[in-house]
Amino acid sequence: MSFRTCSGFCRCGRLFFDTVNSYTSIGCGMLLLGLERGRNVRYQSQQESEKTMPPVLQFSNAVDVATLQLWLKIAGQHFTQKQIAEALGVDARTVRRWKAGEIEPNPYQVGPALRQLILPFGAPKVDDAEFTFIDLFAGIGGIRAAFEGIGGRCVFTSEWDSYAQKTYAENFPDGHLIAGDITKVEASDVPDHDVLLAGFPCQPFSIAGVSKKNALGRAHGFQDETQGSLFFDVCRIIQKKQPRAFLLENVKNLMSHDKGRTFDVIRRALIGLGYHIHTRVIDGAHFTPQHRERIIIVGFRDEAAAHAFDFDSVPLPQKGKAVMRNILHRTDGSEPFIEADGNKYFDHETAAVLAKYTLTDKLWAYLQNYAAKHKAAGNGFGFGLVYPESVARTLSARYYKDGSEILVWQGEGKNPRRLTPRECARLMGFPDSYRIPVSDTRAYKQFGNSVVVDVMRHAAGMMKTALDADYEAPELGLVYKTA
Repeated sequence: MSFRTCSGFCRCGRLFFDTVNSYTSIGCGMLLLGLERGRNVRYQSQQESEKTMPPVLQFSNAVDVATLQLWLKIAGQHFTQKQIAEALGVDARTVRRWKAGEIEPNPYQVGPALRQLILPFGAPKVDDAEFTFIDLFAGIGGIRAAFEGIGGRCVFTSEWDSYAQKTYAENFPDGHLIAGDITKVEASDVPDHDVLLAGFPCQPFSIAGVSKKNALGRAHGFQDETQGSLFFDVCRIIQKKQPRAFLLENVKNLMSHDKGRTFDVIRRALIGLGYHIHTRVIDGAHFTPQHRERIIIVGFRDEAAAHAFDFDSVPLPQKGKAVMRNILHRTDGSEPFIEADGNKYFDHETAAVLAKYTLTDKLWAYLQNYAAKHKAAGNGFGFGLVYPESVARTLSARYYKDGSEILVWQGEGKNPRRLTPRECARLMGFPDSYRIPVSDTRAYKQFGNSVVVDVMRHAAGMMKTALDADYEAPELGLVYKTA
């Protein structure tokens, strides 16, 4: 491989930022722990700490309880309950009650000490990684899972939703913390990386300032056109860190959003940053039984890599091969037992999906009447009933409301049912080893907002091949294609 790895410190990863400018100067990998013989944690001098501490491991003092619970979990992997208690100045019983969720730790009392305790274990080494990447607007880690699967190592993660953070941390327990609001993270505090990943939100851009500069004949760049949008934060990190490549994911309608102006700004901003870009709309139905069209924007700093990349280099699987039967719970006795799920979604003794997922008579009648009314008016609104050989509609973040877009047929004379969260995970390409630590409502929202992992893996593999290219190629223009 010709991927470079991070140099210097690589203790990067998921951080929790409340106020980026509110730093606490504490040590990092050079910390000296003196917990043997019951001693508390000792640190190097303040001067030495400031020299050795990487910016990415500088935290604000304000953390929430969920973050403290994550830190306690990390600490528990390296220290006994007694040692943790001694380091924090409490008794072991209190630590046990914190872990059990019986009481909540006070962030202001124990946050700083607990943070310092886990810093040496904050992130895994990346020396063995083929390449490094950062995960922005990470959701529950669908894009990360794809790039880890081809040999990459995540060195920084940002996701603002606390429930998504919980699911992400449960499935990527490598110890580094999650940055919350990316707008408050300085680009210089983001570690160096080879590939930037971002499933950024679709937002309109204001063109007032740009129009004025055009009228005055002044040049303008992404700072002018994207200021105030979350895409601006993607651009400023790209500009500062200059990754070799990036992959951006968004809804298909990004290309027509705001009459095409939104995508035009994005295209010009990325090219203006010095990158050669390719785009392709890919339907998740090539990999899973769900029509889910998403635009993938791939960019390369190096012209040779851009020339080597081709969305057509690896054929997409034929649509219709993946059907609902592949992801539905099996009622013939062959459903695998998932320890993390237990019988939360599926009763293994009776080999049946729990009754709570079956629609009530009232809701089923409402959905049928609603569909009939819109059909009579010539509209296409209504529920989507799926069978074992079906390909479903797009799973949306509103699925928790009534499940109407994907209802599972259960036989004549029986009301249909919603998908369970485990079936939603499968529909998005997540393996059964993926843990779902949140409520059904939160899980439906998270999977409805996620990506089809297999689509990301498909693009990731082609990017990896292109970044290995070692030949020169002519400049490549923007490519629009739909799969």
